[in-house]
Amino acid sequence: MHTLKTILLAQAMISFAMALMMTGFFAFLALGPTSEWLHAWARSFVIAWPVAFCLSLVVGKVAFKIAAALTVGRTS
Repeated sequence: MHTLKTILLAQAMISFAMALMMTGFFAFLALGPTSEWLHAWARSFVIAWPVAFCLSLVVGKVAFKIAAALTVGRTS
């Protein structure tokens, strides 16, 4: 298993990337390629990343437990 430091760093990077892409994508859908889109994206990201990080810590543990249970005894 991974160390706590590795898990936290991985969750920080994953939540950063997901929050960045998701807020950018949905702001783009709502506003199109405008300067307003960039401002909305930045504001949304600042809120979304900490929320995504906290939620990923909980969801990640549950997801790994479910994935392990579903793959026990399976090859490849």
